[in-house]
Amino acid sequence: MVLQETMATPNYSFEKRKREQAKKAAKEAKRLRKEAAKTAAPEEGAAAVATESETPAESVG
Repeated sequence: MVLQETMATPNYSFEKRKREQAKKAAKEAKRLRKEAAKTAAPEEGAAAVATESETPAESVG
């Protein structure tokens, strides 16, 4: 009796689902980075404007 070694067949559905999940996770991470950058940018800009406006007052005083 000869035993044949058979290769496992690839599960394409599983691979596709994993790729889609990875894409979705990357897209969500990018969205969160953009959102964080958007909310952080006005705060930094406001701090820079406040610093610039205080600088001339200090030199006059």
